[in-house]
Amino acid sequence: MTTDTPARLLQLLSLLQTPREWPGGELSERLGVSRRTVRRDIDRLRELGYPVQATKGSDGGYRLVAGKAMPPLVLDDEEAVAIAVGLRAGAGHALEGVDEASVRALAKLEQVLPARLRHRVSTLQAATTPLTSGDGASIAPETLTAIASTVAGQERLRFAYRAKDGTQSRRLTEPYRLVSTDRRWYLVAYDLDRADWRTFRVDRIRDPLATGARFTPRELPTGSAAEYLRRSIRRRSDAHEYELDVTFEASPEFVAARLPAWLGTPVANPDAALPGNPERAKNTENAENAENSAGGCRLQSSTSDPVEWVAVRLAMLGCEFSVRGPAELVECVRELGGRLGRAGGA
Repeated sequence: MTTDTPARLLQLLSLLQTPREWPGGELSERLGVSRRTVRRDIDRLRELGYPVQATKGSDGGYRLVAGKAMPPLVLDDEEAVAIAVGLRAGAGHALEGVDEASVRALAKLEQVLPARLRHRVSTLQAATTPLTSGDGASIAPETLTAIASTVAGQERLRFAYRAKDGTQSRRLTEPYRLVSTDRRWYLVAYDLDRADWRTFRVDRIRDPLATGARFTPRELPTGSAAEYLRRSIRRRSDAHEYELDVTFEASPEFVAARLPAWLGTPVANPDAALPGNPERAKNTENAENAENSAGGCRLQSSTSDPVEWVAVRLAMLGCEFSVRGPAELVECVRELGGRLGRAGGA
């Protein structure tokens, strides 16, 4: 019998968070208390904000239902490990739908995990290799959670940083926000040594260290970290940006589902289809593309990505395409085609 009321409430809550209905008699037996005590404990949980629904009957049952607010959860060891591993796998890649909120959740969870569970999470993470569709660099979850903790706690952050040209430096910052794009994680922060706002690619950050010194957040010039990052990236890429113009023998939906979103959105264009070769359509390995290629589509956008990378991404689409510009991409595609042909013995 559990005589400690707080411990009994936590045990009761853990049982109720299992997606099923618990008869009063079974709860009474599990907890080693009377049914009257179970009813009183249910009332206590309701007072704490947990929406417990009761059903009438000879052996009335109880179940936890959705309420108006998110109450605290009680997780057992296996559940905590599973959630931590899942958050770590997602946090290491800047994938769509995985943003700063998931990193904050991971930071909170790992902060309270017992040492034995942290070891299990790390061991399992080290023994698995995720297969992800992102094109961005992988990041150690520990780096993200360390940064997220300083953002949430308004604590100065010191770290080593490698610039694009390979230059190494040490930075002391007031971290403002983590921002996730389709490809990468960025830190928007006030650089104390340079007395100005900066954006840092998180995959280039090493040895993040919370200094313990608190700060009052400054006002960001743009008001939004996402907007500040957008403008920062635009300023850096303007000098290297070029206009992309490609036509595809496939529907806009087919191409959009296979190209990174930042390369732009293809639009239907009846004139975009390449001069037809009936046998090519018959022999295509992608039946879905053959069925949806009527009219074709066209992609016109601006990008600063290396032409070699764009050429490879286009070749991976699984449909016929033609590059109209820029000239350097046209030449790169020709060279890539020749190289692949030679590699295949053509």
